[in-house]
Amino acid sequence: MASFILKKLAYGILVLIGVVMLVFFLFQGFGDPSRLVMGQSGDSATRANIRKDLYLDQPKWKQFLFYLNDVSPVAIHSATEIREKKLRGFFAGGTYRLGIKVPYLRRSYQSRREVGSVLMQALPGTLLLAFAAMFIAVLLGIPLGVAAAVKQNTWIDTSAIFSSIVGISAPSFFMGIVIAYVFGFALDHYTGLHISGSWFEVDDITGQRHLSLRNLILPAITLGIRPLAIITQLTRTSMLDVLDQDYIRTGYAKGLGKRRVIWKHALRNALNPVITAITGWFAELLAGAFFVEYIFGWQGIGKVTVDALEKLDYPVVMGSVLVAATFFILVNMLADILYGLVDPRVRIR
Repeated sequence: MASFILKKLAYGILVLIGVVMLVFFLFQGFGDPSRLVMGQSGDSATRANIRKDLYLDQPKWKQFLFYLNDVSPVAIHSATEIREKKLRGFFAGGTYRLGIKVPYLRRSYQSRREVGSVLMQALPGTLLLAFAAMFIAVLLGIPLGVAAAVKQNTWIDTSAIFSSIVGISAPSFFMGIVIAYVFGFALDHYTGLHISGSWFEVDDITGQRHLSLRNLILPAITLGIRPLAIITQLTRTSMLDVLDQDYIRTGYAKGLGKRRVIWKHALRNALNPVITAITGWFAELLAGAFFVEYIFGWQGIGKVTVDALEKLDYPVVMGSVLVAATFFILVNMLADILYGLVDPRVRIR
């Protein structure tokens, strides 16, 4: 298992290097970052200093190597860079030091804050939203899929299939607008829900922030609709295949109860494609919550990224893409490990 995880980790690092290359060369061609940093005013000397600070006076390939060195957890930095960039980690050496550090995603053009701190401040909101959406999808999707398979060709099966098709076909941004208007505006005096809001609320008197999960309900439902539909369909299809297997008939012949056969034996062997959907969609939710967060005013990485795009704040956008890619890789590794835990047939020894 250790060698398998190391191999997956090596593949993940290669993927991240490819993402870094794509992100760097995609966003480096838009505008002049030195003008974005200093604004409309500023003399040529100030602009030259900013270009030097951002390595814009170097060839493209050198700029890329400097950026790769900044975002890499293992890198070489001078003592001056470590002090000026406030790098966090363990370094050894003299003038140039080799170290293991927290990736440095550079600074925002607009706020001059470190991109890492900006994204880490927004990350809890995105994680909370993604976990809530996936919890709703799993909690409802798996039982609905099992019920549809067990009651095949009945009204339960037909209703589950129809609802799944509607859920898959409906774009998140469209459903977000509809749900926000209906439940957050038109029926707000019945639901008590707001059309926008974040996971914390500020007290008008004391100014203190406190957790508020009420604002989580509408964006979580909106974001969970499509994975709910996918999980329902996959669970139904996989269960239908498993229920036709010989060992299921053997279980009934041995006198096992229907509930035990379905939920303990059949469902466990039908979960592999469902795990793929759950893990894949969880990573997708982390990266794809942009529009939902923006519609509901939810403070997360998606909203921060959209705001940064509007202001041409490319370091924040590049950092958010790298964070999303890292989550994709980690979640896919988790999925491969879960396969062996759930299904002994694919367990790695």
